[in-house]
Amino acid sequence: MDRRNLNSEIAKRQREIAALQTKRRMAESDADYEKSGEVQAKIVELRFFGGLSIEEVAHVLKISPTTVKREWTIAKAWFQRELSREH
Repeated sequence: MDRRNLNSEIAKRQREIAALQTKRRMAESDADYEKSGEVQAKIVELRFFGGLSIEEVAHVLKISPTTVKREWTIAKAWFQRELSREH
């Protein structure tokens, strides 16, 4: 294999590696998003249906009250947006 063909093959392999790394990062992001969605769902369940306080939810889920507040705010905004779309 001459030098030009070798460089071409190297570039091709580098593109393949970059594509695989991108796919892996996307899969990890999807998993993080799904996990976040699960946490939000549990927070909504405990806050709305269970009547628990921020601190109680944090204790049950073993996360910080700050995280509960943030995820609760995001979940409420999502629900408000979804409900406003129906009208």
